[in-house]
Amino acid sequence: MPTIRVDGNDIFAIYFATKKAREMIIADKRPVLIEAISYRVGDHSTSDFSQTYRDEEEMKKWEDLLVRFSNPIYRLEKYLLKKGIITKDINDKLRNDAKMAVRDSLKEANSLRKPDIDQLFEGVYDTIPSHIEEQRQELKAHLRKHPEPYNLSNF
Repeated sequence: MPTIRVDGNDIFAIYFATKKAREMIIADKRPVLIEAISYRVGDHSTSDFSQTYRDEEEMKKWEDLLVRFSNPIYRLEKYLLKKGIITKDINDKLRNDAKMAVRDSLKEANSLRKPDIDQLFEGVYDTIPSHIEEQRQELKAHLRKHPEPYNLSNF
């Protein structure tokens, strides 16, 4: 299978790689793999602590690269500002509008009822393994025994 490796933090590189892959797919009638090289700076989630599987040397290397090349949003911002496509005022307004939209969405989401606890265990496995089912039952038993700290009326 043909592959294209591209800087996953460069929106224009991604665009042109995708365009080239599409041309190859149409011409050759076969798939093309795009490998977009990027780096997740933070943890996957609040339950992940990436320093347990990343060494300091690796993290330092990527931090240095990100200082030099920045993240995809800042890279695009700098490009648009440098080319005069947008002004600093427009950019600041776009950033503020996006921040407010995210904040409003978060407030709305926090006011909604939470999904049923069973949904934590669904959609991951075709058939739930016995050890996961055991964890589900343990969680439900714990919630029945200690409902106070969890405000279960939200679920």
